Amino acid sequence: MGISERGAEMGIYLNSNASYFLYKSESDSAYFVDKSLLLTELFPLLEVGNRHICITRPRRFGKTVMANMIGAFFGKGTDSGGIFDRLLISGKTGYRKHLNQHNVIYIDFSVMDDECASYKEYMDAIKETLKSDLSHAYPDISFRENGSVREYLMRIFSEKNEKFLFVFDEWDAVFNMPFVTENDKRSYLLFLKGLLKDKPYVSLAYMTGILPIAKYSSGSELNMFIEYSMAAESKFAGYFGFSESETDMLYQRYCKNCERQEKEAAVTREGLRIWYDGYYTKTGERIYNPRSVVAALTNNNLGSYWTSSGPYDEIFYYIRHNVDGVRKDLALMVSGEGVQAKIQEYAATSMNLTTREEVLSAMVVYGFLSFYKGKVYIPNKELMDKFDEILQKEPSLGYVYNLAKESERMLQATLLGDTDVMEEILSYVHNTETSILSYNNEVELSAVVNLVYLSARDRYRIEREDKAGEGFADFIFYPEDKGDTCIILELKIDHTPEEAIRQIKEKQYILRFKGKLGEKPKYTGKILAVGIGYDKTTKVHRCRIEEMES
Repeated sequence: MGISERGAEMGIYLNSNASYFLYKSESDSAYFVDKSLLLTELFPLLEVGNRHICITRPRRFGKTVMANMIGAFFGKGTDSGGIFDRLLISGKTGYRKHLNQHNVIYIDFSVMDDECASYKEYMDAIKETLKSDLSHAYPDISFRENGSVREYLMRIFSEKNEKFLFVFDEWDAVFNMPFVTENDKRSYLLFLKGLLKDKPYVSLAYMTGILPIAKYSSGSELNMFIEYSMAAESKFAGYFGFSESETDMLYQRYCKNCERQEKEAAVTREGLRIWYDGYYTKTGERIYNPRSVVAALTNNNLGSYWTSSGPYDEIFYYIRHNVDGVRKDLALMVSGEGVQAKIQEYAATSMNLTTREEVLSAMVVYGFLSFYKGKVYIPNKELMDKFDEILQKEPSLGYVYNLAKESERMLQATLLGDTDVMEEILSYVHNTETSILSYNNEVELSAVVNLVYLSARDRYRIEREDKAGEGFADFIFYPEDKGDTCIILELKIDHTPEEAIRQIKEKQYILRFKGKLGEKPKYTGKILAVGIGYDKTTKVHRCRIEEMES
């Protein structure tokens, strides 16, 4: 008898109950978001059969949660109706038809035995475990001794007419294992090709990874897969990361939880936006980093949860390949600007990143940058803090590094009203061997200002082009300590700093620090108006500071 005739035989990879328990734990958590409608996208593919899709997203963007959901829903190993009957998918056509009705082979390729020392050991363990699962599930089939996994599956299909749904999570983890050689990578691609391509026993192959297949496969090994990345494809976009409305829902849940537990809600809705928003789908919908949002609400604290899940130097690993090419881009992006780029989604097969486009493309794919309407951006404060660290720690960034290192002195000079020191630091711009910014417009001047006030971000939330009074202030420094000094900064090219101060006053930018009529001011410290002017003819910066009446 086959599985379909006698109920499921559970194994390590075949119809395992692991996906069920992992997804159940997720669905029972306080900040679970129901994304079960992803399954409706897979129903038609299963009906046709022999379909292959690959979802690529940065790490910690929900790939494994969705993979476990797929395994738990389709797999015959465990009755998962208790989970899915209460989710959105339960009301959709095809729900009962597919619930726990498929043979699922689920492999997480990032899992490796701690004593594994070679690619052969790693793959042999996977192959032998899967063959053992199949042998136990189909004891009445005579499998050839030392036969391949593909041979086992073909024999099952030939004798039982049974198909399999493959879920391969983190399929590209193999390429980052220290013992894997170039020949091993080629062998791995051929293994996947032989297992999945044009095979009648494949009902669906669902793979997840970080980097697109083209990064690793320059030939036809895996060309049967349709790839869905965050920047290039809109399909599946809503199932990875949190939308604005989903984050609203989670925040309301968080507030109720805090009230029920009689504790102060230390996280604000605006804080979630500043820290974790800033990614975009292909259609332009804003996306929040899911891991960080959940961690912040669970811990009642805004912090660097996603960036802390990888080594600090990951970002610089990409930058250092092309420091000269991306130095100006870094200066502009740290100022909050986007820079024009053609994102290649790693279509280049070269393993070495040599061009600016390749470097920026890699950083988008890994989630260090976001991409929208032809420009790349640093998405949020969580990532901005990491870029700040790099700019202050990496001397190879030259001019940008040196300006950033002056940032603590610049802030102190501003607070003390020492415009001579401020002008000295800004003049450094034109005392370098290669000026990366030409000052053709205020955007580039803004980039320099951001660099020289970089350390201020430990003490202030700095907003650019912020709506204030009767206009938009170039920079407003909101102190974390409400009693600390507030700063309004205006930039002028070919105009005097006195004119900048006058604009701050006339347009009443000070109103940003005052509460609504009849309310106490949110900020109680003194307020400084800072004007910076730059003369393109003389190449001179001039600064002026005035304390404003609050």
